[in-house]
Amino acid sequence: MPSTQILNQLRYKHWADQRTLAAIALIDAQAFPAELAFARQQLNHMVRVEEVFRARLTGMPEPHASTNSEIVPALEELGKRLSDSNDWLQPYAAALLPEKLGEIIHFRFLDGKTGSMSREEILFHLVNHGSYHRGAIGRALDMAGGLRPADTYTVFVHAMEPERRGRD
Repeated sequence: MPSTQILNQLRYKHWADQRTLAAIALIDAQAFPAELAFARQQLNHMVRVEEVFRARLTGMPEPHASTNSEIVPALEELGKRLSDSNDWLQPYAAALLPEKLGEIIHFRFLDGKTGSMSREEILFHLVNHGSYHRGAIGRALDMAGGLRPADTYTVFVHAMEPERRGRD
């Protein structure tokens, strides 16, 4: 069984992604079209990277030849794909035996360079990658009227486990 830490990180990612999606949905498309377009592009990139790494984790053919696309899907589709990814990641990680978690996967990055990472490193990469792009989206949310949700790990932990605030 994987460490509680990686499972908590994946739960955090799902929680933070949902808060970000909800905030993006509040952007006034008429007043802030560039901010909405940027947020969608960032989500598109996040989803495509997650779908590529899911294929690598499962040994399936990679579904994309690049981490971006010329046509960016609608927010609803991006939200569904991101939710589907999170819904897959958590049980996948929970079911991994320790020897599988450390197993090295060899692959070719989409730029053609070779790489290798353990399954655990890939899972961490997806958590970290999402944080990076949610931060970029946060700037667009700020520009679109200050809609940025608090989505740090500390906020997540204390929202999920309010008893941790027990001492004053």
